[in-house]
Amino acid sequence: MNSKPPVCAASSTLALPAASNTYDYVQLDDGACACTPLAEEVALAIAYNGLSQAVMLVSPTDLEDFVVGFSIGSGLVSSTDDVYDIKLSGSGSALYADVEISSRAFWNMKDQRRQLAGTSGCGLCGVEALEQALPELKVLPGAPLPPVHWLHDLRRRIDAFQPLGQHCGAVHAALFMDNQGQLRLGREDIGRHNALDKLIGALLRERIDTHGGLAIVTSRCSLELIQKVLRAGIQTLVSLSAPTGLALQWARKHQLNLIHLPKHSAPRVYSPAME
Repeated sequence: MNSKPPVCAASSTLALPAASNTYDYVQLDDGACACTPLAEEVALAIAYNGLSQAVMLVSPTDLEDFVVGFSIGSGLVSSTDDVYDIKLSGSGSALYADVEISSRAFWNMKDQRRQLAGTSGCGLCGVEALEQALPELKVLPGAPLPPVHWLHDLRRRIDAFQPLGQHCGAVHAALFMDNQGQLRLGREDIGRHNALDKLIGALLRERIDTHGGLAIVTSRCSLELIQKVLRAGIQTLVSLSAPTGLALQWARKHQLNLIHLPKHSAPRVYSPAME
């Protein structure tokens, strides 16, 4: 058990809204009344050193993990050493995260914003915006593929790490399996990117060694998820849904192991390409 305190600990506590609440509904066929739990979402405004950066719709759980993972996975900071403090505030469905980061990271962020200032028309367009969407990322050193038995019955085993999803549905999950094939950690969110950001943030904050382990996502595997895993340095990604073609191309280009786990067939290794 890791006894070290988490890095990037929040300096303020906030009573977060419930992750789910029960709502009434009427059945269309017979007009009968019933109720069901539904997942909640909140708007989280994120500012770095007082500069507003983004407003994200997220599940109101593990928000410190999300902020750290979002910062790393989006390339806004290069490591947790750049994140000094996180203050959460607000109430109801409007929450705020004030993040204190290093001067170096803040100036890099401001440079990126200046590069985008001259674009017009559709917003994030032009050469600078494309470079933001398709950044130059480090190629991973490469790692062995996981043994196939690690993935046996995985869909059933991850249920224990999806309490919100099991309770009310409508959320995605991201999980981490260590280098012994044991599921160690899971995070959930209404957004598939958010769930992975939360997982990455939790791994970094809790100083969990990711060497030889793998990330698992329950959602469609698009390019953005590949980029987040690459920035986190995790060398294997398992997706319960098929990857896009561009995601596959980036995985191969950057030596990321990419495995799709279909519902009714054997795991499919898309990257590395098999000769």
